[in-house]
Amino acid sequence: MRGVTPGAEPDAGSDNDADSPSRDPDQAASSAAGPSTMGAETAGQAGDGVPPEAGPTASPDDAKGSAGQEAASGSAGSAGSAGSRTARRKPPARRNRGARFIRELVILIAIALVIAVVIKTYAIQAFFIPSGSMENTLEINDRVLVNKIVYDTRSIHRGDIVVFNGDGSWDPGTPLPANSNFVEKFFSGFASMFGFGHPGDILIKRVIGLPGDTVACCDAQGRVTVNGIPLNEQSYLYPGDVPSEQRFNIVVQPGRLWVMGDNRSISDDSRDHEGDPGGGTIPENAVIGRAFVIIWPPSRWRILPIPATFEQPNLNSSSAAGPVGTTAGHAATAALLSARLEPSSPALPLSLGFAVAIPVSWLQRRVRRRAVRHRAAKRDVRP
Repeated sequence: MRGVTPGAEPDAGSDNDADSPSRDPDQAASSAAGPSTMGAETAGQAGDGVPPEAGPTASPDDAKGSAGQEAASGSAGSAGSAGSRTARRKPPARRNRGARFIRELVILIAIALVIAVVIKTYAIQAFFIPSGSMENTLEINDRVLVNKIVYDTRSIHRGDIVVFNGDGSWDPGTPLPANSNFVEKFFSGFASMFGFGHPGDILIKRVIGLPGDTVACCDAQGRVTVNGIPLNEQSYLYPGDVPSEQRFNIVVQPGRLWVMGDNRSISDDSRDHEGDPGGGTIPENAVIGRAFVIIWPPSRWRILPIPATFEQPNLNSSSAAGPVGTTAGHAATAALLSARLEPSSPALPLSLGFAVAIPVSWLQRRVRRRAVRHRAAKRDVRP
């Protein structure tokens, strides 16, 4: 029989005894504070009209946890809303990439075309040589580059190979070429690049006499003289040619030039137009530019310098001796060639245009991207 302490079982089995020694101290403390707390809770519930059985009262820890969860959910919601707004601001990547490519391609082509027209009209143009009147300096099918701005920085020199408009120079029925303004030249160059418009009767010759010069042929050795100074022309004349079979003696008038081809036996030049206005000379304002290099074919590539005979200092002497020889008529020659030029294809100016347009387009693209990033950074720091 198990031993039992007298009175232990009744005390242990009693649920209402507040003074029982087996009760936990925390329970005792809560029991001690119980009446007042329960009264306050009962009063609060009664005041709110909520019955005591409505549910357990939340602890302070639970309240803090709920507040933290609400704050976290609010922050997450705000971040999600901000992210969704940012996502809505971004355009679809594929569509935007395709539109950007087309836009940049159009801009590139437009810039290249404008640059090509500007280069061709105001700076450099390629010409095709169709005849042999400048042989062997220039041969048939040679392509030459003509510098159009050189005479804006210096005057025309003797010995220059010039390209000029023959309209009005040797044709009495054609008016002299008019000086066009910048805009007219641009649209004329644009039209001529694609085969429209009237490029004129474009010719190429070597300058022999400048305004005020006395040009004559020939001296005792059969040489052309300028202001009485003989020219040694064997370095550029066609092999076997004489300087001229025709005799002439002319003073070049102000604003005009005396020009001749290097293949003198077949060249239609100033000698053959003494009966035309200007006595065979051409107006300086008809000069388009100076041919300075052969660019095609590659085997013919070379610079076109001024021959040394034109560097003689006495050529500019106003007291030079008078010319030898007399003016004489010359027989018409059916085989004379004027070396009329044909503008080369637009491939070269377009190539130059694209060569300049590509870095220009790349630069403006970088500037545009930097501006976009700068605006985005300003929006991000804005409160």
